[in-house]
Amino acid sequence: MGISRDSLHKRRSTGGRKKTWRKKKKYELGRQPANTKLSSNVAVRKVRTRGGNSKFRALRLDHGNYSWGSEAITRKTRILDVNYNASNNELVRTQTLVKNAIVQIDAAPFKQWYQQHYGIELGQKKGQEKEAEETKGSNHVQRKMKERARTHKKVDALLADQFVVGRLYACISSRPGQCGRCDGFILEGKELEFYLKKMQKKKSKAAA
Repeated sequence: MGISRDSLHKRRSTGGRKKTWRKKKKYELGRQPANTKLSSNVAVRKVRTRGGNSKFRALRLDHGNYSWGSEAITRKTRILDVNYNASNNELVRTQTLVKNAIVQIDAAPFKQWYQQHYGIELGQKKGQEKEAEETKGSNHVQRKMKERARTHKKVDALLADQFVVGRLYACISSRPGQCGRCDGFILEGKELEFYLKKMQKKKSKAAA
C-alpha cells in the first residue's frame, strides 16, 4: 500500500473506527523520507510533483550557505558533523541532515572575511595574539579599517572559543529533502548557550 497523508484511516475523536467509503486520492499521497546523509559524494535528485512542478531531493550533501546574523554576512562552507537533533538521537548517530538539526561547520570562510573586513584575526589563543599586520592599501583604506575595528561590537566569548578550534555550531534552516540545499545560520548568544547546555547534558548522560 502507498504512503497516504489522509485521515480516513484514523479513529474518530470519540474512539470509533471509520468505514472506508472511498479509495485513496492522488492529492493525499506521501513519499519515502529523503534521510539526507552527510557525505562528500553529493547527490541531489529531481522529483516531479503534482501540477508538473519540481522538488529537489538531496540524498547526500556536505556543504551549504550559512549566515552570521550579527555581522549580516553569508558564506558557503563545509558541514563537518551532525551534533544534536531535538527530535531523535538516531538522526545524530546516522549523520542525517534535516531542518533544525545542529551541525558543526568550517569556520575558515568567516574567519577570512573578519580579518579582511576588520583587520583582526579571530581564533588566536590567549597570550598568543599576533600584532595585527598593517593592512595594505591607501591611507583612506587604512583609516576605514581602523574606524571599523574601533566601532565594531566584540565577538561573543562562546563564539570566539569556537573560532580557536575552527568549527562553529550552526542550525539548518532549509529542508534538504524538499529544496535540495542545506542552508542555515550560525548559533550565537542565548540560542548558542541553550544548545551547548543540551549537548553537555547529553554527553554527561552517555558517560553515566
